[in-house]
Amino acid sequence: MDQRKVAIICSKGGLDEVYPALILANGARMSGIDAFVFFTFYGLDAITESKVDHLHVNMAGNPSSPVPTVLSGLPGFESIAASMMKKKMEELDLPDVREMLDILDGAGAKLYACQLAMEMFGREEKDLVKQVTAVITVGDFYDMADGAQVIFT
Repeated sequence: MDQRKVAIICSKGGLDEVYPALILANGARMSGIDAFVFFTFYGLDAITESKVDHLHVNMAGNPSSPVPTVLSGLPGFESIAASMMKKKMEELDLPDVREMLDILDGAGAKLYACQLAMEMFGREEKDLVKQVTAVITVGDFYDMADGAQVIFT
């Protein structure tokens, strides 16, 4: 039987949008499933050294938000929402994003940055956290995802 594998695409950079990709990858590795995460567009923020510790929660326009849109769009609200989420994660003993990247790296998950998104946002490999395996093209992603379950977060 072939080894199970999962390819997770992380295209958004909000704190609440990055965690699902990281948790899915970690759960896969804990279950013995090969996993890799492809960070593209704003998902690159999760693996960019200058941004990884400063991810926010965008409540404005989120239909599931308990906060009215008129309030969630106020200056500073994203930071408040992120602080509240981080506090709750600490209570649940959930590692922060940087620690999750370390955990995934140690568990053998592969983390890849999208070459086109890197070019679009003017980023270079030296801008990325050390856990990133490589910068790859979409074609490379498809080759690596052959036979994998693909999850878009």
